[in-house]
Amino acid sequence: MLTPHVSIMHTAIENMKPDPVKLEIFKSLYSSVAEEMGISLRRSAFSPNIKERRDYSCAVFNRAGVLVAQGDHMPVHLGSMPMSVAAALQVVKPGPGDIVVLNDPYCGGTHLPDVTMVAAVCPAPETNAGHGRGARSRRTRKLDGRSTDPLFFVANRAHHSDIGGSTPGSMGLSEDIYQEGLRIPPVRLMIDGQVNQDVMRLISANVRMPMEREGDLTAQLGAINTGRSRLLEIVERYGFAEADRYAAHLIDYTAEMMRRVISQIPDGAYQAEDYLDDDGYSDEPVRISVSIKIHGDRAVVDFSDSSPQVRGPINAVEAITVSAVHYVFRCLIPEDVPASWGILNQVKVVTKLGTIVNALPPAPVAGGNVETSQRIVDTLLLALSTADCPITRERIPAASQGTMNNLTIGGTDQRTGQQFAYYETVAGGMGARPGLDGIDGIHTHMTNSLNTPAEAMEYAYPMRVRRYSLRQGSGGAGRARGGDGIVREIELLTDARAAILSDRRRRGPYGLCGGEPGQPGKTLLIRNGAITTLAGKESIQAKCGDVIRIESPGGGGHGDPQPR
Repeated sequence: MLTPHVSIMHTAIENMKPDPVKLEIFKSLYSSVAEEMGISLRRSAFSPNIKERRDYSCAVFNRAGVLVAQGDHMPVHLGSMPMSVAAALQVVKPGPGDIVVLNDPYCGGTHLPDVTMVAAVCPAPETNAGHGRGARSRRTRKLDGRSTDPLFFVANRAHHSDIGGSTPGSMGLSEDIYQEGLRIPPVRLMIDGQVNQDVMRLISANVRMPMEREGDLTAQLGAINTGRSRLLEIVERYGFAEADRYAAHLIDYTAEMMRRVISQIPDGAYQAEDYLDDDGYSDEPVRISVSIKIHGDRAVVDFSDSSPQVRGPINAVEAITVSAVHYVFRCLIPEDVPASWGILNQVKVVTKLGTIVNALPPAPVAGGNVETSQRIVDTLLLALSTADCPITRERIPAASQGTMNNLTIGGTDQRTGQQFAYYETVAGGMGARPGLDGIDGIHTHMTNSLNTPAEAMEYAYPMRVRRYSLRQGSGGAGRARGGDGIVREIELLTDARAAILSDRRRRGPYGLCGGEPGQPGKTLLIRNGAITTLAGKESIQAKCGDVIRIESPGGGGHGDPQPR
């Protein structure tokens, strides 16, 4: 696996304690850079999936490619983005004015619709990277002499509503990655400040909506430039030596907070398993198995006993598994700490090649990013819930809906004569928490997106939203009840190809401590009044007037429901 370089260059900082006030200032500065990148991307994007659903993420890395800060964007993106940066540095080595693009799941990516951009932040020719409020250090003067060396790296990732392949939306049933769409290894999309039109034309020629793809890619390029500018402003104000030192302090601070949390969990091995319904081709459930071994202030998370990789598109690459672990252990930290790579400095993730959590090419992986990631989280939380200690008793919820209910619809828009490709994930019930009901109709765990507003959907696509409501009573009973799922009905105004990629259709999300499971989800096709239940993973040829109805799962309950 391509992994980030995690030695934090402690040459000058090992014996230097950070100033707490400055640490907080730099935490806010680096986080604000990632957040502003996200705002820039959202406001300039073309597709509803990015500008309305906010299916994107942005992050800041130090000059060794180690994650320093990220926006409050998509957890499934953020924990895996360090592998994309590592791939860009190893394969391309971007220099000043370069921006690398990639989506290859087997070289730093997650699944093909998630397109990542990575760029080095190098000193501007007129900027002295060592100037600031303090005297220039020997280390800074040395860096100044190599003005093309990166000071930081910035990256963003956005889910494109189509990236080619056999199914509009690039999220349908598939048996290998070649059916899923255009696979982009790390290549330069911008060279020395100029867009590489050869690469842009190659991408545009292999997707269904080339103008929208070019617009979204251009928005990502703009967001990268926003991040570069803001980081150079920080360097100009504080000097690179101090900015670099506090980036390292932030990573160390996060690692220390993670150590404190892990040390509160009793030593031992905590095991659990959970299942995906199927892979879309076989009815066999697919096992996710984990053993979390705690020793002192370190944890080893071992997925080696999980099922072998499967024929269908629910295989996850290792970056997805690492991302899910990053997310779960971050959630254990009660304080507002930087979401840096320091979280995983204390956690070792073990997987076995050729399994559902570390697939080998050419296995299809579209659903690994969106469905298997959710089940990995469910399994990790279930394992941690068996540890008898205050931090797990107070923070571990019952299972949330455990799926993203991925719906893609594509065809020709008769209003314009142009191709269209719609992609959306549908919210569901959140699992009940100790002493608190789960939240109704919300995106949970590895997704942090929104539903497309009805007005935006009907304007952009030949569809009509017929119903959008809570699925009353779908949450599991308990002293704290699980959140209810969503009912969403979409009427097609043209013939189209539709695909559903979902899970938790056979088994509802589990409850904890005596709580009952939430209701499983359903996907229904309503044609001329006749109702057909679709499989959890299915592609169909839909007709004008058809209605697709998604009933998303409710969350599991927590605690014995009798007292309530």
